[in-house]
Amino acid sequence: MTIEDEIREDQTAEQTEAEEAAAEEAEAETAEAEAEADAEEGSGTEAEKEAETEAPAAEEKQDPFESKYIRLMAEFQNYKKRTQKEKEEIYKYGAEKLMVKLLDVVDNFDRALDAPTTDTKYAEGLELIFKSLTDVLAASGLEEIDALGKEFDPNFHNAVMTEDNPDYESGQVSGVLQKGYTLNGKVIRPSMVKVNN
Repeated sequence: MTIEDEIREDQTAEQTEAEEAAAEEAEAETAEAEAEADAEEGSGTEAEKEAETEAPAAEEKQDPFESKYIRLMAEFQNYKKRTQKEKEEIYKYGAEKLMVKLLDVVDNFDRALDAPTTDTKYAEGLELIFKSLTDVLAASGLEEIDALGKEFDPNFHNAVMTEDNPDYESGQVSGVLQKGYTLNGKVIRPSMVKVNN
């Protein structure tokens, strides 16, 4: 006997087994249908009771797959929301490192504008360049933290010294040593301030 013959015999045996199983199932269904018909003729309440007991059994068979499907869909929805939020944060704060480096340039412009000069055209040119730079940064979400005269807030201010200044109340910022900035509402550099005693 060759291998091909053995394979054919196995396939034939499997087909025969499948046909026998299908025939047994069909007989069982027929017997069930006859029993239900007899029960319905006998009394309607018994048929209802059997239907009620069969319904939960069918639900129990489907429940594991259905609950897995529902859980999988919920996990997928959560994944989509999480990735969408991460994308938004990347777009929102992706330029944070660049902004922090540009703050040094902004500080240098501030110092240059504060320096006394006799050339008014030079001063006007610096002011125009500075305004252009700050407008571009503001359009990208950069905002200066308003600190002078405000109540000290450790979330926005970094106190480096205290002083006694009669112009300000206790706990108020009496001087700004270095400006602070936020990027889309997130503090990227706190204001370095003096606080009144």
